[in-house]
Amino acid sequence: MRIKVWDLPTRVFHWALFVAVAASIWTGWTGGNWIEWHGRLGLVIIWLLAFRLVWGFLGSTYARFAQFAPTPGRILAYLRGNWHGEGHNPLGALSVFALLGFLTWQAISGLFSNDDIVFEGPLADSVRSSTSTWLSGLHRQGLWIIITLVALHITAILIYALRGKNLVRPMILGWKASDDPSVRSARGGKVWALLLALAVASVAVWVADGGLLPPPPPPPPPSAIPAW
Repeated sequence: MRIKVWDLPTRVFHWALFVAVAASIWTGWTGGNWIEWHGRLGLVIIWLLAFRLVWGFLGSTYARFAQFAPTPGRILAYLRGNWHGEGHNPLGALSVFALLGFLTWQAISGLFSNDDIVFEGPLADSVRSSTSTWLSGLHRQGLWIIITLVALHITAILIYALRGKNLVRPMILGWKASDDPSVRSARGGKVWALLLALAVASVAVWVADGGLLPPPPPPPPPSAIPAW
């Protein structure tokens, strides 16, 4: 039988995050004039992560964190071959939580970072210069952790593909075949929950972009500038 696993908001989030992270890695690596786009992509990633945080509690069945949280009991059952379920398996869930958690840290640290040349994160002026420099270093080193986690994620997908299990198709179409008659299609994810998630994500980006900081002082009037 065919069951609905991934709702549309989860699928859009997944692929949008993939594109945003890939573009962020490229622009950060390239630097130069692309660093401004790197900063903008960081805000996009924050929007997506904030949305997923809310959707992880209010979304449909298999999008909810409680559904696939990698508890020790679930991990042990999976390793013993006794785990049955849809959505993320316990080891896949570990990968998902690691990616979401570290991307959140990477995006937040970028808000306070600077490149010692022309770019500053929108919240860099809210901390000491030494703190901004320290966070900048951690942010740059975090690139390698993200690349490693993404590589592990893709490798796992390829391994499952070689075993005849396509994990990409359900994340595109939302549906998958199941031989377990006890499994049901995803439920929940109401419109009000989607609107709330969109609103929370938008507020998160507003705050991340310095919305709570006092406005900069106005420029001096022309008469106050020496005519040299």
